[in-house]
Amino acid sequence: MSEMQHIQLEDARARVRSGDCVLADIRDPRSFSMGHVESAYSLNNDNIKDFLAECQGKAVIVACYHGVSSQGAAQFIAAQGIEEVYSLDGGMTAWATQYPEDMVKGE
Repeated sequence: MSEMQHIQLEDARARVRSGDCVLADIRDPRSFSMGHVESAYSLNNDNIKDFLAECQGKAVIVACYHGVSSQGAAQFIAAQGIEEVYSLDGGMTAWATQYPEDMVKGE
């Protein structure tokens, strides 16, 4: 079983921008629609099975509000066989504060 790792905001942003990984945003749908990274996948209990199938062989960064809930979600994803899984330190709150230009609204 793989173990999740932590990733700092700057490293996560660089990897997302390069297309080197998938950003899974686990915040509620309303928060996601109010602002998220354009390429982020809105991950929830209803679409986790499809997400896991799509992400086989890819690195995944899990983001929540502040970087707490994403740790458990990242560990769950790692336990499902995704080999490279990270929890974003500081979460989407830090991302929106540091890089507001990356945030888009809507689904």
